[in-house]
Amino acid sequence: MSEQRPPLPPFTEETARVKVRAAEDGWNTRDPQRVSLAYTPDSRWRNRAEFVTGRAEIAALLTRKWQREHEYRLIKELWAHGADRIAVRFAYEWHDDSGQWYRSYGNENWQFDQNGLMAHRHASINDLPIAEGERLFHWPLGRRPDDHPGLTALGL
Repeated sequence: MSEQRPPLPPFTEETARVKVRAAEDGWNTRDPQRVSLAYTPDSRWRNRAEFVTGRAEIAALLTRKWQREHEYRLIKELWAHGADRIAVRFAYEWHDDSGQWYRSYGNENWQFDQNGLMAHRHASINDLPIAEGERLFHWPLGRRPDDHPGLTALGL
């Protein structure tokens, strides 16, 4: 039996929104092994200028990422969807070892297999240095509370 990660394609607007929120929630755990299970065993990624294939490489990339990006908090928002594809925009806030805060903005294009696992992820991301007082994401580490504004409501 194949592993499944509902909702499964073909996506409606409602199921695409559920998929996006599930991805956001997963990434906000900052658990590379857990996050990697949302992807096919041979998933292909472009993350910034890095290209990885497979869950082991995904987990390694995420481990490096979250060792560098402290107090990471992410919001994703659905941009568009098709039968087996979803496009999102996102922003996340974090600080480096020196205490410099950043808001990273980006877009992702996702393609899923029939079991709802992501087979392809293409991410473009830009980092904007911000002052600590400019931060907008203040919830406790982990899942964004349901009543916390999303990107559009925050004017991002």
